[in-house]
Order: sequence, then C-alpha cells, then structure tokens
Amino acid sequence: MCNIKPSLLLALLFSSQLSHAAPLDLDLPESSTTPLIQLDVLTIQAALDRVQRENPSIAEMMARAEAMSAIPSQVGSLPDPILNFNTLNLPVNTFDLDQEAMTQLQFGISQKIPYPGKLALKEKIASYQADAANSTVDELRLHLSRDVKTLWWRLFYLERSLDVININKTLLRQFISIAQTKYKVGQGLQQDVLLAQLELSKLIDRDIQFVSMQKQESARLNALLNQTTDKAVNLPKLSEINIALLSLKPASTLFDLAKINRPALAEQRLIIDAATARKELAERDLFPDFNVGASYGFRQGNMPNGNDRADFLSLKIGINIPLFAESKQKMAISQRHSEMKQQQYALQDKWLTIQAELTVIIADYERAKQQVSLFKTGIVPQAQQTVASMLAGYQVNKVDFLNLVQAQITLYNYQTNLWQTISEAKSAQARLIATVGEDNIYE
Repeated sequence: MCNIKPSLLLALLFSSQLSHAAPLDLDLPESSTTPLIQLDVLTIQAALDRVQRENPSIAEMMARAEAMSAIPSQVGSLPDPILNFNTLNLPVNTFDLDQEAMTQLQFGISQKIPYPGKLALKEKIASYQADAANSTVDELRLHLSRDVKTLWWRLFYLERSLDVININKTLLRQFISIAQTKYKVGQGLQQDVLLAQLELSKLIDRDIQFVSMQKQESARLNALLNQTTDKAVNLPKLSEINIALLSLKPASTLFDLAKINRPALAEQRLIIDAATARKELAERDLFPDFNVGASYGFRQGNMPNGNDRADFLSLKIGINIPLFAESKQKMAISQRHSEMKQQQYALQDKWLTIQAELTVIIADYERAKQQVSLFKTGIVPQAQQTVASMLAGYQVNKVDFLNLVQAQITLYNYQTNLWQTISEAKSAQARLIATVGEDNIYE
C-alpha cells in the first residue's frame, strides 16, 4: 500500500462516505450563494396562494369580467324615452301665440320598442360574453399556477444541483491535495494534478452558470408573485418537500375530466352560444321595430264665437320597413351563421389541441417517473458503489487517478440528472393539472 499521510487517508474515507450517501435522504448543505435580500421560506403552496392574490394579470381579467357582467341589464333594457317640446305654426311676423288658430305649444313623449324577443336575445348574448370572461379568469388562474409550479421546481433543481456541485468541489479539492502529495513523493503523475484541477475548474464554471440561472428563474417567479425581482427565493429543506411521484389516472379518464373542467373549453362553448344567439337576433331583424308616442298641444286665444280654443292631442305609431332585406338583413343572417360555424370549428380545434397536449404531457410524466425510479434504485447507487470501489483500489495503486476522477464526475452528473428529472416530472404534473382543469389527476 502507498505511503499516504493519515489526514489525507481520512479525507479519502470521508469522500467515500459522501459517495455512499443516499441522494434523496441527504439533508444537503445550503448553496454557497448569498441572497441579496433575506426572504422567508417560500413553500410551493405559499407561492400559489400569493399569485392568486397578488398577480396583476388576474386583477386585470377580474376587472374586465366584472365590467362585462354589468352589460346584460343595459342591453336588455328599453331605449330611453324621448321627451319633446315643440312650438307649432308660430307666425314669424309677430310671434304672437294668440294670432293664429293653429299655433300651439306642444309637449310630447315617444318610445322605441324593439320587436318582441330582440332585447331578450341581446341580454342573452351579453350574459354569455360575461360568463366567457369569467372562464377566461379561471383559465388564467390555471396558467399562472402552472407557471409558478414550473418555476418553483426549476429553482428546486438548481438549488439541489448547486448543493451537489459544492460537495463535488470539496471532493475534487481533496483529490488535488492527494495527487499533489503523491506527485511530490514520486508516487504520482503531474497529469493527475492537472486533470483534477481541470475538473474542478469545470465544476466552478458550472456553479457560475447555475447561480446565474437561479437568479433568472427567481426574477421570473418574483414577477409572477408581484414582488421585487431581486428578492431572494428561499426554498424549504429537502426533508420538507414532497417529491413523491404518484400514478396517474388512465388517459381516457383524464380526457373526460378535461372535457368537463377545462375553462378554455367552457369559454369556447359560451362563445358558440353567443354566436348562436347573434344569428337568432339577425333573424329577428327581419321584423320591424316600433316607435310610439303621444303629444299634447296647448292653444291660446278665442274662437270667433268667443269660446277658448281647444287643445290638441296627437298619437303616433311608426315601424321600420326592411326594404333592403336581401342586401342587408339576410346578408347579416348569413354572416352570423358563418361566425357560428367558425366558433364551432374553433371548439373542435381547441379540443384536439388539448388532447394532443394531454398525450404529450402524460408521456413526459411517465418517462420522467420511470427515469427517477431508475436513477434512485439503479444508476445512482451503482455509480456510488463504483466510486467507492475505485477509491479503495486507488488507495492500493490498483486504479489510476484518471478513472477515479471520471467515476466521481459521472456520479455527480447522475445526481444532478436525478434532481433535474424530478423537476421535470413535477413540472409535467403542473402542466397536466392546468390542461385537465383540476388537480384530481391521480389514482
């Protein structure tokens, strides 16, 4: 066995213990990065609650939906009546109200009355549009929840990977120290030292990249949560995070749930209902609207027989005549019919798109779930055993330094791949919930 100092041998043993640690049960140290501003721990549920409360996009869409909810009663009401004041047959030579028998001061009121059913259809159209606006709010809530979860799990992956990088930087520094000691006593090669230093530099470069990505994803998450973008996002400890990957319901069941619960589909159905009502309204426009009114004329002066001049009462009723129905009303009916068909096709297209999205997301989740299981039960433990075996062989000069370092880097890559795959699976869960429209997606 080579002559190695006891302190370095202890370092080797320590690194061996770290390589045997189970990656999912290890309470990894915090990242070496220092946050710009201290922030309380942000659980995923706290992030979801905040985005629903504070995101300005939701507030904007809610205000729009509230405004549209005030429209139905407006369009369903009769037009305001018109009050008239007229002076009739006033002689311009004297402007005397008593001079001519037909001179009168007239007060009147008129009211436009749409053909029966038109106002009800207008109110129905506006109600469908208001309900569609509420569905838009629900759809936006799903999208924001999906985005928050995706960013949160992305930060989870980056934080766990930075922890793994820090551990591996410590191990590589120990490897460099051992290689330098063996080189000084003539038992090692200079290329071993250079190799370990190169791998350490690669890890430092990876650390820089991950820290930069962490800041970028934190800024995106903070923007969704309506808080300053440079605010640090502190995630809970690993032991407090649920990383379990449950089995999904059958794809056919998820399709059925999406058809019932997805707000985007409900919105499109309401748009179709509004288009259908517009077509019915266009058909009603073939029938006339009414305009009724009454006026009372006051006369001054006396008749030749000495009696007071009688006042006049006038009544009127008018209707609009669709003389240009072929080029106007019937063309409007054709237009509304085409618009209705357009929205029906849009619903079919949207449903096919959702089905395709569901199929892709389910495949992504199942792939990630299987990979996580493979990493946890096979690849990572096997890589840990390989490092431990090579470490033992290196201590007795049966394994060269290059193979030891490569084995450790391979283990590092598999550990980061594990965290990345967990993040991808959780992101797929978030996308699936948003696509289905509810979180009851598990068996």
